[in-house]
Amino acid sequence: MRALQTARPRLSRQVLAFVGAVGLLGLSLLASLALGASDVPLTRVAHLLFAPDASTDSLVVHALRLPRTLVAGLAGAALAVSGLLLQGVTRNALADPGILGVEAGGACAIVMMVVFFPAAPSVLFVPAAFLGGLLAAAAAYSAAKSAGLTPLRLALAGVAVAYLLGAATRAVQILFETRAQGALFALSGSVAGRTWEHLWQVAPWLGLGLVLALVFSGRVNVLALGEDVASSLGASTARDSALITVLGVLLAAGSVSVVGPIGFVGLVIPHAARALVGADHRLSLPLAALLGAAFLILADVAARLVDRPAETPVGIVVAAVGAPFFVLLARRIGRHSGSVSLI
Repeated sequence: MRALQTARPRLSRQVLAFVGAVGLLGLSLLASLALGASDVPLTRVAHLLFAPDASTDSLVVHALRLPRTLVAGLAGAALAVSGLLLQGVTRNALADPGILGVEAGGACAIVMMVVFFPAAPSVLFVPAAFLGGLLAAAAAYSAAKSAGLTPLRLALAGVAVAYLLGAATRAVQILFETRAQGALFALSGSVAGRTWEHLWQVAPWLGLGLVLALVFSGRVNVLALGEDVASSLGASTARDSALITVLGVLLAAGSVSVVGPIGFVGLVIPHAARALVGADHRLSLPLAALLGAAFLILADVAARLVDRPAETPVGIVVAAVGAPFFVLLARRIGRHSGSVSLI
């Protein structure tokens, strides 16, 4: 009886978390369609969504803001789920596509493709970013493992790999300035100017990745228990770890290919999701997708309003929230692990 009484408040809190996340996502969608260089009243937005006309407001909502909003929502969901998957498979609270170098690897691969294979179609951006992100994650993991794998060492190795790849990317942009112009839009860390074409370019990849993440969420639960416990439960840890890691890299790379490197979404949102519904990835993963979508959309709205009619890159707004969170989390992990905090 006591266990049942304890389960009811927990269930109510989880339901409330999902209802709140859905409501927040809905409000963020409306705000994104209504606010910008020129505001459109919310009642007008709601009407135009279902009954577009030939007015300027309708053009702004359907041609400019709706695809941009959907791209931001899809990328935010993908980054949040990617971070949750990588944290689960590595059992590292500091794991994040940006911190582990995945985003920098994807960005570097896109620049290389644009500069050295200019005739390649844009549909190859996602596979190229995926390959670059996968190699970057492998390099970070190998560097950390050679020095004795710990959460902080993995994070530091990822940051080092990210800086190295960032320097390589910048060098290519300087040496091949004219050719690299085509990659600047993709690597801007912004969702400004994203169109329906950009959405259809990444929607199949990110949509499939999100569905597969939900399907494999139970396996992430097992991996998060540790290799020994997972093996005793009959799990193929090597296969499942590789599968979940590849899936996390794919989601991050797909996002980088359309909005550029935007850090900290995959760090902040997974922790928020777990705080609301617990460590069960079957619940925290869909909640992270909802919160990640809402978070990046709202960050984009804030980026439009900071200095309108000019726009601030959304990556700057996200970093303003994520960087302090990373510092606090790293200090906490350093104290709890008994290691020396370098932050």
